[in-house]
Amino acid sequence: MIKDRSAIVGIGQSDFAKSLPQSETELACQVVTQALDDAGISPKEVDGLASYTMESTADFELAKNLGFGDLNFFAQSPHGGGGSTATIGLLAMAIATGQCEVGVAWRSRKRGSPASRVWASQAASAMLTTANNWSRPFGVVRPVDEIGLLTQRYMHETGATRQHLAEVALSARSMANNNPNAIMFDREMTRDDYFNARWISRPLCLFDNCLESDGAVAVVIMSAERAKDCAQKPVYVHAFGQGCAQQSHSMVDFYSEDPMKNSSHACARSLYKHSDIRAADIDTAQIYDAFTPLVLFSLEAYGFCGLGEAPGYIDDHGLGMSSPLPINTAGGGLSEAYIHGFNLISEGVRQMRGNATNQVSNASSCLVTGGGCSPTSAIILRN
Repeated sequence: MIKDRSAIVGIGQSDFAKSLPQSETELACQVVTQALDDAGISPKEVDGLASYTMESTADFELAKNLGFGDLNFFAQSPHGGGGSTATIGLLAMAIATGQCEVGVAWRSRKRGSPASRVWASQAASAMLTTANNWSRPFGVVRPVDEIGLLTQRYMHETGATRQHLAEVALSARSMANNNPNAIMFDREMTRDDYFNARWISRPLCLFDNCLESDGAVAVVIMSAERAKDCAQKPVYVHAFGQGCAQQSHSMVDFYSEDPMKNSSHACARSLYKHSDIRAADIDTAQIYDAFTPLVLFSLEAYGFCGLGEAPGYIDDHGLGMSSPLPINTAGGGLSEAYIHGFNLISEGVRQMRGNATNQVSNASSCLVTGGGCSPTSAIILRN
């Protein structure tokens, strides 16, 4: 069991922008240094690392650049944004079992340029493996195309409308307008702006898509006992779960009996099995929002409402600071920056520390989720 046995004690974050001059390795070094300074920990004490399989900076390169000691644990989590919170879970398990004492997880990403996007490559788009045989030839090339198909089905089955997607986008933008670190800090958005935006993949318009951005984020994690002596208030990793739904293979899940019961549902069952905190107890949620409908899907998957009930939940409660569950309080991937979901982790830590720009009053627990509709992960943080 890893419940409350480790704590995040340091966070580091670069600037977020459409284009930054530093390389991904330089950004990684910058934010890990910041996170260690935040915790008051020497680089020589780091002996565990966890990252995404899509991370370009190798563990040993980070260790050499920053002067770490011997590494006793190093691991990576797959599935892109689905593996974001899994990096925290990997380190929490390693610390709980004595495999390492001071762990660092990070994500450094430069995707602001269209040329850096995987689907912009003709060769990558032409790759026909497994499910791609049945989608790429018909124009389902980008992640937004896959989520667009799911959203169309969801709307058909539940009666959800673009008004509900707009609420997700507008709430995220409102949060970002209070966050000086957000790319969209000084760019307000109206409902008319949303509905007048160009289509990207129907029914998803420009503002249903996350920001492709440059930036990096890192966290430092150690045992709960040792965390009491660090410079910052400990934020405990209360629970961790992963999930890959039966017959799942990608965001569209052609082979599943019900594509709407995606891997987030499997992840939620695993998460709550190991948690004393339930959906009704959670004060704020940082939900992976590469696309607006993922927030609706996750509200249902993680138990904040029943299947097909997210539109009604949004109508009744909203998503902003006056909601019983404020969501993506720094602006999320839609309006702060898209760092493959890792900036949702750092915002969860700030909420538990009590120093977020949009601070939820008396918040004591926070759900952070990885990418929905792919094999995914989630954590519950508490203070």
